[in-house]
Amino acid sequence: MSPDSRQETALIPGTLPSQSQLQGLVRHFISLVVVGVLIGIACLPLNLVDRVQEKLYALMPTNAANEWTLPGVLVALAPLVVMPILLLLQRGPWHEGAGSGIPSTMNGLKDPSLLPRAMAAPGTVQRGLLWSIATVAMFPLGREGPVVQFGAAVARACHQRFKGWLPSLSERQMVAIGGGAGLAGGFNTPLLGAVFMLEELTADYAIVTIWPALVISVAAAGLSNIGGQPMFGLGVLNVVTPELEQLMMAIPVGLVAGLVGGLFNKGLVWLTQRLSASVRQRPLRTGLYLGGGLSLLALMSWGTSTSDGESLVRQLIEQGMPNPVQDESHWVTGLASVWITAVRVIGPMLALSPGVPGGLIDPSLTFGAVLGYTICAIAGYSGQLGIGLGLAAGLSGATQLPLVSIIFAWRLAGDQQLFAGVVLAAVLAAYIGRLVCRDPVYHGLSKLNRQSAPRR
Repeated sequence: MSPDSRQETALIPGTLPSQSQLQGLVRHFISLVVVGVLIGIACLPLNLVDRVQEKLYALMPTNAANEWTLPGVLVALAPLVVMPILLLLQRGPWHEGAGSGIPSTMNGLKDPSLLPRAMAAPGTVQRGLLWSIATVAMFPLGREGPVVQFGAAVARACHQRFKGWLPSLSERQMVAIGGGAGLAGGFNTPLLGAVFMLEELTADYAIVTIWPALVISVAAAGLSNIGGQPMFGLGVLNVVTPELEQLMMAIPVGLVAGLVGGLFNKGLVWLTQRLSASVRQRPLRTGLYLGGGLSLLALMSWGTSTSDGESLVRQLIEQGMPNPVQDESHWVTGLASVWITAVRVIGPMLALSPGVPGGLIDPSLTFGAVLGYTICAIAGYSGQLGIGLGLAAGLSGATQLPLVSIIFAWRLAGDQQLFAGVVLAAVLAAYIGRLVCRDPVYHGLSKLNRQSAPRR
């Protein structure tokens, strides 16, 4: 049977599928599951590396009540040594692995001629290795860049080798679906894969891509998080707030987080452009400056500026705001919150701007949670309400992806009871973020990626 004859055909309502149609559907479903499992296997090592970072964060004092230990100081100083090495590797033997991975994937989806280079195995593996080194060195960056790249590359490879098993999906559709499934595998959030594919990677809202994306994302998330991923990654918010009060607090949280997220977006793109020449020409010196900045922030914030931020948000949920000074008066605590927010914005900019592979989802969730906690505490509301609203608002302000942000916030902190407030905060933040910076962050970075790509 030729591949063309295996195309899925629509069933006439009221009729039973023929044996050949049924076999084709079963074969197609199995193929999608296999692709998802392979993506999950590819993402599994990155998830394991991410858990190492959580253990290292435990060495940080995080507040003035705890003293620095020698292991903690050494971890805080790691970026000073590791950043120059990473930039040297990115300029030299591992140059194909530089960058987030999402901008190159997006450019490949726009121009299919770029896909072979963007999805090549050497660059994909190099990106994973560079991110792993940065993560163990406690760089404040997320992992969506590498996992999206891994998912897209695996899906494209499967489509090329087993195209006859997936006849209804084009190469471009498989790359977009795979990229979303990689995100689902990295964060154990199956629905997120389909939504990210639709909201960021492609505008193809056809059923031919939606349900395959869900099948692949479920398989990827199930495989890549075996034995360790909690149901709600950051804990569960124990707060029940009437919808009217949610909406009242969603307004200031959405506005402020949207402003900060937009500035983070604008600053990251600007700094990436400004540093591009310096990273190419003087990687060692630039790495020392940036790594020194990251280490200085870590020491000045009692370690709260390090890692992807998930541990800090979990600490917010379980223990409240870390206080990096001895004085516990309200105004000092407020200043401490502002300082933690600042380092959680500046740190990821320093880590991501030189092209170190990573992501900004975790950092955006983190500064959003800190902002929300602070705003609600000042207004006399539960800090956990602020965390729920801030998680979605911070990410939405930075990425201008409200649906992705809402799903992430729900999945990480089990805050479905805050439905009305979370939706309003995310939408407001996306609007404010767009006013501050017209281009969504990954679109801005993809433009820089196209400009810096070698001419043929």
